[in-house]
Amino acid sequence: MAASVFGRLISLFRTVALALPAPLSLVGFPSKKDLKMARCVRQMVGRVPANLGLYRLAFKHVSVAKRNRYGIKESNERLEYLGDAVLSTVVAEYLFKKFPFRSEGFLTEIRARIVNRESLNGVARKMGIDQVIEYDNSHRSNRRSHKSINGNTLEALVGAVYLDQGFSFCRSFILNKILVHFDLSEIIRTNTNYKSMIIEWAQKNNHQIRFEIVDTRGTNHHKEFIAQLFLDDKPICQGSGYSKKKAEQRASEKAIQELEPEL
Repeated sequence: MAASVFGRLISLFRTVALALPAPLSLVGFPSKKDLKMARCVRQMVGRVPANLGLYRLAFKHVSVAKRNRYGIKESNERLEYLGDAVLSTVVAEYLFKKFPFRSEGFLTEIRARIVNRESLNGVARKMGIDQVIEYDNSHRSNRRSHKSINGNTLEALVGAVYLDQGFSFCRSFILNKILVHFDLSEIIRTNTNYKSMIIEWAQKNNHQIRFEIVDTRGTNHHKEFIAQLFLDDKPICQGSGYSKKKAEQRASEKAIQELEPEL
């Protein structure tokens, strides 16, 4: 029985090992490229990387990814998924402790404003992440479809730090290297969630608001959504964006402009 359990554990460890990039050691004779990457990571993160391969992967966009010997495309998308969860958790804890008497709705809204793609894009540029990303920028369509690349890569970097240094250091990295770029007072004062604003107005004035995606343009990798806003089942205005949420926000912003005297 013990041998069987031990065998299953060995199999599990091998599976996990295949999911991570092999460590690139800085001991011995590192290349100039490795040294440059290590210095860059240390400047961004505040610590010398233990597994440089994780950070190389974090900065590799899917547009330049190649399949490894296991048939898996090696890009930063999996690290982005992990980093998104870790970042959201740390920000949620930070807000929970900072505002002990505010409602769940308030905490959720402020967290959403911090971790939204536009905010993270700006922070990533301030940290210099846009200077080290590997991606295919050969076509104009690629440049348009990569609008979120900086914020996505920042999340991938968080994922890499978490795997390389552990949760405690990653939490410190988020608090001291990422959240310092946000002015919480300004975020609280400025409400740019137009969808929430129009829904709140409708509820106060006994109106019905609904959204419908009425059209899409472009390809699967570069799709633009067209959202129609209905007020009491009457179409008011449309908005477009490269995600459904963004399209609904644009439609809401236009509706607020049209209904401004009533708001």
